[in-house]
Amino acid sequence: MSSFPLIGPTVCVEEERHVKANARDYNDKFSYADNYIKTSKYNIFTFLPINLFEQLQRVANAYFIVLLILQLIPAISSLSWFTTIVPLVFVLVITAVKDATDDYFRHKSDQQVNNRQSQVLIRGHLQDEKWMNIRVGDIIKLENNQLVAADILLLSSSEPYGLCYIETAELDGETNLKVRQALTVTSDLGDISKLTDFDGEVICEPPNNKLDKFTGTLFWRDNKYSLDNEKMLLRGCVLRNTEWCFGMVIFAGLQTKLMQNCGRTKFKRTSIDKLMNTLVLWIFAFLICMGIVLSVGNIIWESWIGGNFQVYLPWDKIQSNAVFSGFLTFWSYIIILNTVVPISLYVSVEVLRLGHSYFINWDRRMYYSQKDVAAEARTTTLNEELGQVEFIFSDKTGTLTQNIMVFNKCSINGKTYGDVYDEFEQKVEITERTACVDFSFNLLHDRRFKFYDSSLVDAVKLEDPSVQEFFRLLALCHTVMPEEKSEGNLLYQAQSPDEGALVTAARNFGFVFRARTPETITVYEMGRAVTYQLLAILDFNNVRKRMSVIVRDPQGQTKLYSKGADTIIFDRLDPSSEDLMCTTSEHLSEFAGEGLRTLALAYKDLDADYFDIWMKKFLFASTVTENRESELDILYEEIEQGLKLLGATAIEDKLQEGVPETIASLSLADIKIWVLTGDKLETAMNIGYSCNMLRDDMNEVFIISANTLSEVQQQLR
Repeated sequence: MSSFPLIGPTVCVEEERHVKANARDYNDKFSYADNYIKTSKYNIFTFLPINLFEQLQRVANAYFIVLLILQLIPAISSLSWFTTIVPLVFVLVITAVKDATDDYFRHKSDQQVNNRQSQVLIRGHLQDEKWMNIRVGDIIKLENNQLVAADILLLSSSEPYGLCYIETAELDGETNLKVRQALTVTSDLGDISKLTDFDGEVICEPPNNKLDKFTGTLFWRDNKYSLDNEKMLLRGCVLRNTEWCFGMVIFAGLQTKLMQNCGRTKFKRTSIDKLMNTLVLWIFAFLICMGIVLSVGNIIWESWIGGNFQVYLPWDKIQSNAVFSGFLTFWSYIIILNTVVPISLYVSVEVLRLGHSYFINWDRRMYYSQKDVAAEARTTTLNEELGQVEFIFSDKTGTLTQNIMVFNKCSINGKTYGDVYDEFEQKVEITERTACVDFSFNLLHDRRFKFYDSSLVDAVKLEDPSVQEFFRLLALCHTVMPEEKSEGNLLYQAQSPDEGALVTAARNFGFVFRARTPETITVYEMGRAVTYQLLAILDFNNVRKRMSVIVRDPQGQTKLYSKGADTIIFDRLDPSSEDLMCTTSEHLSEFAGEGLRTLALAYKDLDADYFDIWMKKFLFASTVTENRESELDILYEEIEQGLKLLGATAIEDKLQEGVPETIASLSLADIKIWVLTGDKLETAMNIGYSCNMLRDDMNEVFIISANTLSEVQQQLR
């Protein structure tokens, strides 16, 4: 059960979340967060103390507060306190107004979000409720193009088999639509009466900030069902291409994964601010030295000469001796010489920052005419922060490249396809004038797909077993969802462009992925419909670097199809594929040298008895709450052994326009650029040269190839 130990003040440590559908009284016992969010820093009562505290972190402001206090002491004050308080108040007020304005817009944004409307199922009726009134356990209805109000478990949708499409750009910047699918047992809960009677209970992980991970179990009708991230719609997503869907709120408000990733708004100081603080400290130290020198001079003068004038100017009671007189004089000089510390410097810098931010907004070279969008400096300190940049860290796909993948070449059973040769067997450069392969034999082909090597089509038509198995794998091993608005008009919704490119290639070469259900995949193989039973999907992740599916064909044969990084696949091959592996490895090096993204493909025939035993372990592991991922990884590793190699694919991902010129300009500014990529070394180096990261005038490119910290240090030395 959930654990909420109380020690002193109320401190809730949630170890496990229990959420029951349509049961607010039950869920309220656990004091889960409501759906109200707050991103602002201040309120009416806290603004003044917090803002003053932040401003006093500027050394000059703190100094002038101390100076103001000194000027209120009559014994040492020689100037009116007005001379200090007026400029100080002016600086503090200007900065406070700017901070208050920024926070006002945060409040306004919070209010706008909290007051958005969503349809909530309450006592058997759908009612419009503000987002801030939505509670954990509520069932809500989303409509097309509507933002997801909280982290919800998908129950049903307007699409067959409980499918829906979401855009996650606000979460991860990806514009490709992602597919989510409800459990089969809840996918028919499409009407209000069924949803009102739904009383399932979800036991899942506590709130966390992992956007790509969710572990939970649904208990309903004396059965339990495994839940993962593919069943969840997260706050910040947008429902697309789906008329409606219903979901049950699991996390709300500040406990949603989006808000868990939003750190608290912090007071940030720029490099210029830090430099000015340092300068002011040195100036203040100089002022102290001047005050000490002058006060020592005062003590010497009073001791040797000043005493002679006591007949005419007797000392007060306070001025009991020369040393004490010097002490008071020290503070008087600190006040008199206060103009040495430049409070106006901060005002000048703020004005310059404001002007620079407008220059950025007005810059014509930063205007994007295609979408009529100008640059917008959202902070006045942007310019000076850009000037301090020393390192740029970037990923490759979608940042340096267009993220538009094109199937370019492949290697099947030791033979490469994709290059064009003339009558003298010389390789011909492919241009816009090069004739494309005729795919008219396939009525379901994609007319936008271009391929230039006709020998691959001939091999498909001749029913070469390895070629057919190659494209069968591409048509089956993926997470793509098909949409068919009209007969033969197929549109693939792919979570990654790589998968879309590979499935489109299989489609054009006669293996058309046509339909998917939670239990089946239908492929039209050279015009003949074949339905495969989908037994298991072994998911891709960054550690596994591969994806597999287990299917059963109409003849009852069970097969495992796998695709992934060549190093990973090669480690799991049967010894009988060793010769083919050597040949394919050479082809992969050629593809990588041309800057292409590569994947290796392999398959395995599964023994029925062995698979039945493995499947029982798999079903058990997929419903455990603790260590589910590690349990599944062990099972995946067990069955993905002894694979037979089919070949490899090579996909082209073109650079964005202007990337080489931009990187060259950044290099001139002595900015160090790091690019992260999961490609092979040869591909990475090719991309490096094509985008000006690596240049021909470099004496030697130094390659560090190591897997541990100590190995890297050794190679660097």
